Formats: sequence, C-alpha cells, structure tokens
Amino acid sequence: MFPRPLTPLAAPNGGEPPGRALRRAPLGRARAGPGAPPLLLPSMLMFAVIVASSGLLLMIERGILAEMKPLPLHPAGREGAARPGAPALDAGDADSQVRQDVRNRTLRAVCGQPGMPRDPWDLPVGQRRTLLRHVLVSDRYRFLYCYVPKVACSNWKRVLKVLAGALDSVDARLKMDHRSDLVFLADLRPEEARYRLQHYFKFLFVRDPAERLLSAYRNKFGEIREYQQRYGAEIVKRYRPGAGPSPAGDDVTFPEFLRYLVDEDPERMNEHWMPVYHLCQPCAVRYDFVGSYERLEADANRVLEWVRAPPHVRFPARQAWYRPASRESLHYHLCSVPRSLLQDLLPKYILDFSLFAYPLPNVTREACHQ
Repeated sequence: MFPRPLTPLAAPNGGEPPGRALRRAPLGRARAGPGAPPLLLPSMLMFAVIVASSGLLLMIERGILAEMKPLPLHPAGREGAARPGAPALDAGDADSQVRQDVRNRTLRAVCGQPGMPRDPWDLPVGQRRTLLRHVLVSDRYRFLYCYVPKVACSNWKRVLKVLAGALDSVDARLKMDHRSDLVFLADLRPEEARYRLQHYFKFLFVRDPAERLLSAYRNKFGEIREYQQRYGAEIVKRYRPGAGPSPAGDDVTFPEFLRYLVDEDPERMNEHWMPVYHLCQPCAVRYDFVGSYERLEADANRVLEWVRAPPHVRFPARQAWYRPASRESLHYHLCSVPRSLLQDLLPKYILDFSLFAYPLPNVTREACHQ
C-alpha cells in the first residue's frame, strides 16, 4: 500500500526557516543584515537529530540491526489512510525500512520547529517559484515528482515521457530535452496545483549531500564547456591569486568550488548544487516517499508499482560508461579541503544531512590519514 504522508506541523506565520540562505558576497563571507535571524547556527535539536541519524546509519552499515525486527515504516497514529491496491513493502528489507523511518521521524522533528513552513503558499514568492518549477506532474498516473539534479532526474524525466506517451522507450537514444513533453506545477493555476498537492502521490529522491556536490563538480566543471565559461572562469578569477583577467575556467579545483558555494545564497544557486531543502521544500510539501540514490533501482521500481505504471515501464539502468563518485573518491576530495572551509560550508546543507538521515562527513585527521 502507499506509505502514509507525514503529519503536517504548524509554523508561525512569517517565520524564517533555520539554515536560511547566506546572502552572496562578491568576495569573502556573507553576513546577516540587521534584524536578520541567525544564519549559521542550527538548533541543538537539529544537531541531536543528525547525531542520532548518523549513529543509526552506522549501526546499519556494521550489521548491528541485522537480527532486529524492522521498525514500522509508518508509526501508528499517523494521519492519512492507506491507498488500496498498491503493493506492500518487503518486510524483510530492514535497511530500507529503517532509513525511511529515520527520515519520517526526522522530518517531523525538524519541520516542527518554529518558523518552518507547512504549506507551499507559506513560502516567500521566490522559494515557492523554485519549488513549483521542480515538481513534475503526471495526471494520468496521479503523482508528483520533485526532481533533484544529480540524483537520476534525467532518467525519471524519461520515465515520465514514456508514461505520457511522448517517448516510446526509456532506452531511446536521443538527447534529453528537460522541458518538452513535461508538465510542471508552475505551469498550472494555483488552484490546480493545490488540488494535485493535496490528492496526488508525491515523492522525491535524495543523495548524500557531499557526494552530490562532488558529482556536480566533476560533471559540470570537468565536461561541460558552458559551465566552465559561465561559472568556472568567475570562480578562478575570484579565488585564485594571479589568475589573470580571462581564465578558461576548465581547471577549477574542488576547494575553489566549495569556496564559491560558501559565498553563494542557497536560494539563488544553480539547481545542480542548490540544497535539496530549497529545491523541494520537504517541510512545506508532505512527500509520501523519499527514495535513495543509494538504492535507486529498487526504490524507483517500488514507486512505479505504487503508481500502477504499466509492467513494461521500468526505471532505466545506468549507462555502462557512467561511473558515480565512489566513497573513496569522495573521502579523498573532502580530505583535500581545509577543515575550516567545510565548517563554513556544511551549515548551508545541514538540513539536507539532517532531514534525510545522512551522516556528516568524517574528516578528522585520523580518518584522513587512513
């Protein structure tokens, strides 16, 4: 059956979400303006959630939970009735169920803090516009998908095009058009968007925030000339002494990229490195399911069953040439970054780590020397 949506929790009108964006500064670090809420200090509750989530995931990785009875995916007392006819979760998939339970409980805890939104129309106009532009609509199968770049969103768009009859197969060999034959919530009138948010199955997929940043860095600055010219050249001029007036932008280092992110306003970032929280607003939207990039094929096919997609429609397999960032590569890149830079960067992505139960990167001297 469908997983039940999270119980909405009220937030005072006009409050600012914790972890709200730092405003961009041309050089150096952004600062809060007079009367602005604290921008860099998440609450103690948020850190407690992160520690608890990290510890639980570590237990999973070490197999400590292997003999434990899986926690219920949706604790008793949650609002919302199960939808008939959809397949149940595999009760033996303990890791998946524990992760979902951690995410559900974490979302309730963090989204229940003062100032967190409970509805898309509680959001400032700019944040709401970003959200609606990232939610794809399938009226035929009655679902909404919030796409997150660098989390298999191109393959999900292929699936939506096949379900809409605009594409014959998810394996069709053609350049992906990320706009044509797709419907976004932003294309609809407010009352139409509200109806679908209330009645359709809603899901998104997430990825370890640090791994997503590394993937975006490698792809955009290592392969895409447009990004090298538009962003890379500016990054080199801003952060590399003696770079000259017209750098090519094709040799941006990972620390330079992270310094650029520290000075950027998360709400105005390019979508490929904008925090998932700002893209999909998981406190304002009650998502029924949060899938994992780490379990992409299994979670994606489970969603296709839930929405009753035709049996011949499957989630595309990764291309043979694709090599995702390994844990070893991520560890190497993070250990090459000054710890003070990571300390400045992590608060911008702290909600992505905490809400979706990803442990903070371990960049202690001991870990980096291993």
